[in-house]
Amino acid sequence: MGEGLINAIQITENGGPEVLRFTEVDAPEAGPGQLAVQVAAAGVNFIDIYHRQGVYPLPLPRVLGLEGAGRVIAVGEGVSAFQIGDRVAWLDVFGSYAQVAVDSPDKFILVPADVSDEQAAAVALQGLTAHALATDVYRINPGDAVLIHAGAGGVGLLLTQIAKIKGARVITTVSTPAKAALSRSAGADEVVIGYDDFPSQARAFTDGAGVNVVYDGVGAATFDGSLESIRRRGMMVLFGGASGQVPPFDIQRLNQRGSLTLTRPKVYDFVADHAEMVGRAADVFGWIADGRLDVRIGGRYPLAQAAQAQEDLAARKTTGKLVLIP
Repeated sequence: MGEGLINAIQITENGGPEVLRFTEVDAPEAGPGQLAVQVAAAGVNFIDIYHRQGVYPLPLPRVLGLEGAGRVIAVGEGVSAFQIGDRVAWLDVFGSYAQVAVDSPDKFILVPADVSDEQAAAVALQGLTAHALATDVYRINPGDAVLIHAGAGGVGLLLTQIAKIKGARVITTVSTPAKAALSRSAGADEVVIGYDDFPSQARAFTDGAGVNVVYDGVGAATFDGSLESIRRRGMMVLFGGASGQVPPFDIQRLNQRGSLTLTRPKVYDFVADHAEMVGRAADVFGWIADGRLDVRIGGRYPLAQAAQAQEDLAARKTTGKLVLIP
C-alpha cells in the first residue's frame, strides 16, 4: 500500500459482484467538523448490494459500505464530542468498505468497553433496525403474536430476541433445518421451514386469528402470504426485499383482508436525530452487555473478499451477520 493510500472496495459501474474492485484509493482526511476512523470491521448488508446493482443509484466511482466500527484516528477542527482513540460505531457512513472512513460526528456512536468491535459493527445497522421495528414502526406489546421472516438472518435473530424481551410470542420462517435450530435458540416459539405453507401455520399458531404483525424483509416471495397471515387491523411491516422488490399492488386488498396497515420503513428515518440514534444504541448495547441479546457473527471475510460476502448474503447461504475485516 502506497503512502497516503488505503485499501478499499470501489465500484466504477453498476452490476453483479464482479464490479467490486479491491483497490487502493487516497486516504480520506478529517476536515473541519469531521472525524476520521480506522475501520476495524465493516458490516455487509443488502443495501450495499442495492447500491452495487444501481437499485439505489449513487454517483460513481464510489467506495461501498455504510456500516462499521473502529477507532477515531483524527478529529477535525470544531469537533469536541469525540477524541482520538474513542471506539465508535456507525450505520450511515459512505465508504465503510475501506481501512479509513470520514464523516461528521453526528453519524457516530460511542461503543462501551463491554461490546467488541465486531459486535458493534454487527448491530449498528441491523440492531438499530430491529430496535426501531419492535419499538416504533410497530410497538410490540406483551402477548402479541409476531411473525418474522428469515428468522436466522442478521435482523431476524436480533428482532426475535428483542420481541421476546418485549413479551411477544414469536413464529419465524427459515429455509433449512439448521437455520430452524438457530432461530429456536434465539427464542422463537415456533419455526416454519420453507415458505410454502406459512400462512396456515401462522393462523394455527394464533388459533385462527392471525398474527398482530408480520416483519417481512424477504419481499416478493413472501408478501402475499404475509398479508394472509395477519389478523383483523394488524400490521404488515415490509422492511426489505431479499427475494426481490414487491411490485405495485391494489391497496384495496388491505381493506379486504381486514383493514390492515402496510408500511415500508427504512431505519434512517428512525435515527435521523442523533439523540434518538444514541438512545436506540444504548438499549441494544445494554442488552448485549447484560446477556439478553446474543450477536451472531455468521461470517468474517477479508476486505478483498467483499464480492464473495455479498454473493453469500444474496444466496441466503448465511446466518447472522457478515463482516469484512480490513
